[in-house]
Amino acid sequence: MTKDKALTNKVRLQDAQALAEGYSPAIRAMEISAIVGFIGLEAFLAYRLSGSPHHGPWMLLSAVLLGYMAADFVSGFVHWMGDTWGSTDMPVLGKAFIRPFREHHVDEKAITRHDFVETNGNNCLVSLPVAAIAVALPMTSPGWVFMASFLGAMIFWVMATNQFHKWSHTDAPPAIIGFMQRVHLILPPAHHRIHHTAPFNKYYCITVGWLNRPLQMVHFFPTLERIITRVTGLLPRQDDIGAEAAQAIVEANVTTDAPVVQAARELLKATTEEAPPVPTRPST
Repeated sequence: MTKDKALTNKVRLQDAQALAEGYSPAIRAMEISAIVGFIGLEAFLAYRLSGSPHHGPWMLLSAVLLGYMAADFVSGFVHWMGDTWGSTDMPVLGKAFIRPFREHHVDEKAITRHDFVETNGNNCLVSLPVAAIAVALPMTSPGWVFMASFLGAMIFWVMATNQFHKWSHTDAPPAIIGFMQRVHLILPPAHHRIHHTAPFNKYYCITVGWLNRPLQMVHFFPTLERIITRVTGLLPRQDDIGAEAAQAIVEANVTTDAPVVQAARELLKATTEEAPPVPTRPST
């Protein structure tokens, strides 16, 4: 039995029905309020930007593209946090934020049955502080206008992330969505499938997924987990997949170097082996 298979066999997931029942009327009301607030702030930001003399098409295009990349990273970081730390029993955060991540690993098709509010409410809620900052920035110079545009674009794509995510699990998405998935302009199903392989500890970025491979190559998230575990003693993913599988992942991360580190070590070793001996001068 391979190590990956042995690790998968240790995964213990929670009950899907119990997790689904955690979506309460109070959480739904909070999500509706967040969506209304988010749309209002984004509309006000667009109004302020349209009245500024410091914006231009290239500046806005750059802000939109950089915001897309930033949203991919933010989606990965938040996804990693929700998958890896905390418990569904935590007050407020447990039911509102952590529960959807746990449910998604047990029943990945559940997201395709969620309506617009349940799909996008959480992302709107976490985007509200950034939207408020973007609106509050002064529009007195090109630098400030670019920053406001970048933040506004980033949180727009963050808001759209769960919709892209939902489409990656939809059996027959609209034709235009399928085309965008095939050319990897939004999250493709095959790419996202890598994350949904137990124990669910890689490829967290779900806006478009462009950053998944680079972050995987440098062991970005395993390194963060190692640091947090060393400082706090907490075991990553214990609530999601069970203590036995979580401990096995920690032990595997300790003994595995990032691919770039392995490549550097092999290159250094090869260089050392191939280097000709340095001649020594005869003693007189």
